[in-house]
Amino acid sequence: MAVPATLKEQCKALKLGHVPGAYLDIQYRDREQYLSELFQAELEARQAHRINRLVKRAGFPSFKTLETFDWKPVTLPRSITITELSDVVFVERHENVLALGGVGIGKTCLGIALGIRACMQGKSVLWYTCIDLVNTLLEHHRQDRLGRFMRDLRKADLIIIDELGFVPLKREGAELLFNVVAAAYERQSLIVTSNLQFGEWNSVLGDNRLTTAMIDRLVHHAHILAFDGPSYRLRQALSATRRGGDQVDASVSE
Repeated sequence: MAVPATLKEQCKALKLGHVPGAYLDIQYRDREQYLSELFQAELEARQAHRINRLVKRAGFPSFKTLETFDWKPVTLPRSITITELSDVVFVERHENVLALGGVGIGKTCLGIALGIRACMQGKSVLWYTCIDLVNTLLEHHRQDRLGRFMRDLRKADLIIIDELGFVPLKREGAELLFNVVAAAYERQSLIVTSNLQFGEWNSVLGDNRLTTAMIDRLVHHAHILAFDGPSYRLRQALSATRRGGDQVDASVSE
């Protein structure tokens, strides 16, 4: 059944954009019940729309959830539990999460899953690889728009910086990255993933004093997660190879 034009106009004027699609689906028992369920449907649709908008704006490279995350490679500090981490309480407290360990163990997956959970709680999140963030900072700096971009970064509740350590940074880029970390200190939460231990960060940032200052700000209010174990991607590849080998052997035996 088509929605009457008058109802469409009224809902538009009242900014009840989801009512026209819901009012026929709600069973009527009494006026109060009907209106309550109709408005609840509007609120739930608005919340879903807001979450989708936050997830899209964050720029995640893929969609990961905590429900499917494998915690076995992760050693948590005493400062936080899996439940507290999953509830992203650290964002409310302006604390950081640092995920350190080898390649392919799940650091990026956890960062994405925590970011999406934060979005589901209505928090603003931005996701970058370290090199993409640095290149973006450099580009805005060259175009004399760095101040505006930094203000946009400061609006986020949580900034996720993935893969610090894969690409060495030039001095200007390292300094701009430090400015992001310094601006977030005790005002925002950061999730930083790295395949390097802290003692190796100088090889990426290229300056002892800057490295020390950055680590100092990151770890002051931080939960440091240690990742250990074989690469998840390597395990998948080996598993696929074994399955392929089994199929070959079976065909030969026949």
